[in-house]
Amino acid sequence: MGKRLPTTPRSKVRAALRQLWLRSRERAAAIKRDKYTCRKCNRKQSKAKGKEFKVEVHHINGVKWERLIDGVYEMLLCDPSLLITFCEDCHNKVEKS
Repeated sequence: MGKRLPTTPRSKVRAALRQLWLRSRERAAAIKRDKYTCRKCNRKQSKAKGKEFKVEVHHINGVKWERLIDGVYEMLLCDPSLLITFCEDCHNKVEKS
């Protein structure tokens, strides 16, 4: 097994964000709205054996993955010197103030 990195690898962050997207209500709502049909060729999703066909959801404005991942590192996966440990009660008090 290799040496453990001091930070979470970008590939793991991207994979986690992608999984979140694949399970999101927004993605499901878009597929349902379009009746599981490709908006370009009108082909419908099928799970029939031998005729499998999947539809995918596309972001019209694109996804800036690198900017998104940079934001996660800046705001969430920041340097440990910027983090502190509290019990649940103290954490709630600090969050409210």
